[in-house]
Formats: sequence, structure tokens, C-alpha cells
Amino acid sequence: MTSSDAVTATPAGGTPLPSARPHAEPAPHGLGASVLPTDALAKAQGTYAYAADLWAEGLLWAAVLRAPHPHARIVSIDTGPAEAMPGVRAVVTHADVPGDANHGRGVADRPAFARDLVRHYGEAVAAVAADHPDTARLAVAAIAVEYEVLEPVTDPEKAFEAEPLHPDGNVVRHLPLRYGDADATGDVVVEGLYRVGRQDPAPIGAEAGLAVPRVDGGVELYTASTDPHTDRDRVAACCGLPPEQVKVVVTGVPGAMADREDLSVQIPLGLLAIRTGCPVKLAAGREESFLGHPHRHPTLLRYRHHADGAGKLVKVEAQILMDAGAYADGSHEALAAAVSFAAGPYVVPHATIDGWAVRTNNPPSGHVRGEGALQVCAAYEGQMDKLAKALGMDPAELRARNVMATGDLLPTGQAVTCPAPVAELLRNVREAPLPALPKDCPADQWLLPGGPEGAGEPGAVRRGVGHAVGMVHLLGAEGTDEVATATVKVDGAVATVLCAAVETGQGFTTLARQVVQEVLGVDEVHVAPVDTDQPPAGPGARGRHTWVSAGAVERAAKMVRTQLLQPLAANFGMSTELLSIADGKITSYDGVLSTTVAEALEGKELWATAQCRPHPTEPLDDTGQGDAFVGLAFAAVRAVVDVDVELGSVRVVELAIAQDVGRVLNPAQCRARIEAGLTQGVGAALTEHLRVARGVVRHPDFTGYALPTALDAPDLRIVELVEERDVVAPFGAKSVSAVPLVVTPAAIASAVRAATGRPIGRLPIRPSAVVTE
Repeated sequence: MTSSDAVTATPAGGTPLPSARPHAEPAPHGLGASVLPTDALAKAQGTYAYAADLWAEGLLWAAVLRAPHPHARIVSIDTGPAEAMPGVRAVVTHADVPGDANHGRGVADRPAFARDLVRHYGEAVAAVAADHPDTARLAVAAIAVEYEVLEPVTDPEKAFEAEPLHPDGNVVRHLPLRYGDADATGDVVVEGLYRVGRQDPAPIGAEAGLAVPRVDGGVELYTASTDPHTDRDRVAACCGLPPEQVKVVVTGVPGAMADREDLSVQIPLGLLAIRTGCPVKLAAGREESFLGHPHRHPTLLRYRHHADGAGKLVKVEAQILMDAGAYADGSHEALAAAVSFAAGPYVVPHATIDGWAVRTNNPPSGHVRGEGALQVCAAYEGQMDKLAKALGMDPAELRARNVMATGDLLPTGQAVTCPAPVAELLRNVREAPLPALPKDCPADQWLLPGGPEGAGEPGAVRRGVGHAVGMVHLLGAEGTDEVATATVKVDGAVATVLCAAVETGQGFTTLARQVVQEVLGVDEVHVAPVDTDQPPAGPGARGRHTWVSAGAVERAAKMVRTQLLQPLAANFGMSTELLSIADGKITSYDGVLSTTVAEALEGKELWATAQCRPHPTEPLDDTGQGDAFVGLAFAAVRAVVDVDVELGSVRVVELAIAQDVGRVLNPAQCRARIEAGLTQGVGAALTEHLRVARGVVRHPDFTGYALPTALDAPDLRIVELVEERDVVAPFGAKSVSAVPLVVTPAAIASAVRAATGRPIGRLPIRPSAVVTE
């Protein structure tokens, strides 16, 4: 058996599904159309194969032993009892890692298995492969580990003075930002303390994967990876193999954020498959998923805002402390975003900001959509509400007086060269009609906070309206080399796209099809499944596949277009620029040449490979100055809430959003992504908080971690999608998923302040914070 034929369940990936309506009107086509995903029917019917569905002949099952303490010294590990159990084929610990012992995203500071110390609750200590999943779990429980329990450091403020938790020290990064006059002051000064909790990415499907040994001593990994080439390199380093002996094949990804962008099951699977010479599968349970992947950085933020008597901002001072947990992971990038956007999308002449990310014995933090930007948005918008109250102004009007526009400077000194229609966005949500009051529609009175049959009384309900604006950066920052490669092949009237950009639900495969349809006029476009035999395309965070990977697809398609048109143009003595492709036809500017794309492609095989690389950025210097970001995206959200001031319950009645999207490439997909971000923001504002007591995760399941359900989702109103194309982006489009999530919690908190008069400074909002005397 070889690795290539071992796996029998692989996802449909980019294979188009047959039309459900063969006699209907032609399907939407090209950019600007609401083209449906090819895998939509399979996912709706439950036939789409995810990583947990994989199977191979001779399969073994893996389980991971996780530490029961947040901080402990490992005195000894006895794997003998587990190895003696019938059906157990291998047990691996740190001693069995043949290559680099550490790995990590950005900073390689995390051991594959805990060695001398356990630094967080749930850290991997050992892994087992057995012939049955129950046997694997029993064997893990039989491993005898003697721990010397140590006092955990769980307060990030105490991490500065605590004994080092890691050889690299407790401070992952300190980033000071100095802009303008440090001694500047305003006529009105307000201060605030804000806390943002630990939000989990809460994937629909838990982590899973399959490793298959290769005849050359390497291994193939079938996982729901979002950055397969980086995963390949990390696994190869830990397994002591050259990268060419490790292949990563991307299987169905059931949504992705931090839980897919950091290694989880890959290293144990790779080691066990090589050790046993058999395929090995690991499918994590929900509890293990909570313990095994990073979360949003819990953050403590202290702010002081200065303004003049007319409400114009003069200065922003801030201290931002991010809890990185046990390892660095994506904390460098999260802190850069937090510090750079600490003043928000406002014109601020002077700023003094300090940011720290520190190690603790809490669960690791990592990349979760809108990292850094969400935390500071909640704080600076809270400050704007406080400032408006001190000035006796309408909070939305205060915001409108200070919003930035194209050409203004960030506190990092970088000019905002992309479209920044913040004033227009805010105006649109302010002018949108408000939802009806409950007294005007008696049939809807059951929609009081607390839901149907709730215990609340209508007389205790207060309605509030709040506004917030926010921003996120696009692509990587501080010198990240953003590059993607794509190949477009055309055989007859069928096109195939090869690009290692992973479809995580953001719609890349649909967009790639639209691009090729638009450029070449070909109806049938397939997107090949992703593996590391293809050139790298990088991770899927911050909308980079819409910009970089789809940009590479467009360039490759245009090269194929030139190959197609050159012979036709030469026959008529004209340049290819005088020919156009539209509605499946090729025509010349004067109408002399007219033929179908299918006729022109008949019998031809054309292909081209291209790269897309945005303009470079630079690291922030020791005063926080530098052109660190490729692009920015903005949004304004108005939240309407009903608050029961006796019970402390909050119902979000409506969220209205106006968003800077650059260009809408797929209207249905764009709206769906915005609505998903808004709904996720409701969770961050009201319910989602992974509870950790002295480093121990409490209730790591969906009974203890409350996701918003369909009953919690408010009415969502997309008031305006502002389409000012970013001229440096391949299509002029901007990422649409992150900024609604970033702004929504701040808008909801603002609305709760308006309803209760209470100083809401913590996310998620606790019932005790909204109860009035």
C-alpha cells in the first residue's frame, strides 16, 4: 500500500456539482455575480468529507495525553503501563522527537511535547497509537506522569515581576508608540479601564487528521490546514526530515481561525505514523479542541483621551496589556495591530501608547479574526462615549467630528492612502430608520430580554442606541512577505485553477472560478484540491486570498488570455488589446472578428503560472513609527438593544452596518460574510468567554461556553456597501469578514451604556454590569 492510495475519503473540494436546475436560466457568471459555491449542495446534504471522515486501510487511532496542571515540573514519565496494553502500537513523548524540539507561529518557543515543564493546562505531554480509539484513550490514561505542581502565574500584570516562565522570558513584546507632542493636553480629559475576555474560535468541527507513512521514510498528512506549506515545514523540522519528505494534503475545513492556523494534531500524527509504519488518525473531542488551540488574547486596556471644548481630539494615551498565555504564537502581530489602531479611525494629533504581550500560565492566545483591533475598538469607543458625556454632546456627532479620511495619518506616521470613507459610513448608519418600539407592535412583546417565556417585566426594559466605527488591516504587517502563486490551465472549454490557497469558508474557490470566467469567458472552471506539491500561497488570514491569491489567479488567466488571442489578432493584423471577451464571445473593436471562446479554444491546451506580491511593508521602529500595513478596511455599526435593568439581560434588537468593501465581487457571498461577522460580534459582546480559574479551563464545552444561537441573532441590516476601489488591490476589493466582528461588540456596549447609564468596560458584558438600582 502506498500513501497515495491509502486514503479513501477525500473532500469534493473544487469539483463542481451538477446543476440542480438543468433547464433553468444560465447560472450567474464572472465577477459581480452571486456565483454559488460548488460544494454547497454536498455540505447541505451532509455528504461533504471533512478531516474527521478520513479512513485508510490498516488504520490506527491516536490520542493525546494532556497536562492536568497549568504549571508543573515533570519529574518522570512512565509509558510502560500504556505500552503493555494489548492493541497499543506506539507511545511517544518529548524524548521521541528526532528533530527540532520547538515549533511556533512566528516564534518557535512551543515544544512538541512538554519536556521539563508544563506551562499551561491541557499542554500535550504524550501521544498513543492503538488499533481502536477506546484503546488509545485507555492507554493515555495509563501513562504515569509524576508532577511537581508549581504556583501558576495567571495575572498578566504580575508576569513582569514573576520568575521567568520560559527561557525567552515573560515579555513576548513591548511596543511603545510616540506620535506628536508627548506634553500636549486638552481642555477635557476622560479616563477609562477596559477588559476584553478570552473568546474561542469555536470551530464547527473539532481538529482531526490522518497521517500516512511514505516508502521513503517520510509522511503524508491529511488535515484541515489553512497554511499547508508552513505546517509541512514545522512538521518536517520536528520529525527530523527534509521538507520534501513531508506532504500536506488539505481536507475539508469546517471553518477556520486560530484553531486551524497553529499546529494541533499534525506533529503527534506524523511522529506516530513514522514510528508505527501505519496510517494513524486522530479526531479530537470538543473538550480537547478547547484545550488544544489558541484563543483571542484577553486584554487589559487603560486609556486617557484629551479633547478641546469643541470636541476635537487632541491626544490619546493608552496602556495595552495582552495575555499571550504560555507561548508567543501570534502575539507579535496582535500587539502591533492593537498599538497601531489604539486611537481608532480618528484624526489624533498626539499619541502616547505602550503595548505589552506577556507570557502567563493561561491557555495560549493566537490568531482569532480581528486580533488586536477588536480589543482596542471596544476601548477607544468606550472613551468616545465618555468624552461625549463630559462635553454634553451626542456621541455619534462627536465621532463624526473626528473621523479620518484618505490622506490622514495613523499614529504610526503611515499615511492612509486607501479609500477611507469613515464619515460616509457613520452618516449612513445614523440616518437609517430605527426599528419599531415594542409598544408599537404588541405581538412582539415576547421578544423581551430573556427570550420567550422570559421572567422579565416590560416595565423594567430600557432601549438603547449606540454607534461605533472601527478598522482592520489587510494582509500581513511589518514586513511580512505576502506572495501567492497560481496556475491556470485550459483544455478545450474547461479551465482548471491550481493554487494552494485553502478554502476555509471565505469563498476563495468560488472567487477563483469567477475570475477565470471573467477573464477567459469559460463557463466550466475547476479548482484543484490543495496540497504542498503546489507552490505556496500562504495562510488565509486578513483577506489575503481575495487579494494575493485571487490576484495571482487573475494574472495567470490574463497570460492564458493573451496566448488565446494572439493567433487571432495576428490573422487580422491587430494587437490583442483590440479584442475583447464577453458573454462567451471574442470580438474585435470594429466588429470584423467575432467568434465564440469555445471555437477559439477547440483542440488547444493553454496554461500559465503567475505570482502576486503586494508592495512591501516595514517593521515598526522603537517609537512605533513605520509603514507597517498594506491596506485598511473600515465599518460603522449602529446597535439597538433592549436591556432588562432588573435581571441584567440584554437583547440585541438590530445591528445596522455600513462597510467599506472596495468592490463587491460576489454579492451573496459578501453579505453572508458580513452577517456572519456581525453575529460573531454578538457573541463576543454578550456571551462568549472561556472561563479560566487559576489557569484551569472551566467547562471546556458548549454548555459552559455559550455561543449565540439563532434565537440570539438580531435583525441585521446592511445599510450601505461603499464601493471605492482600492487601486493597489487586484480587483479593488477589501476583506469583509473581520471588520464587522471588530466593531459590533463596541457598538453593543455603547447601546447598553445609552440604555442604562452604566459605564460598561468589560466584554463580554456581565448581567451585574447592567443592573440599575
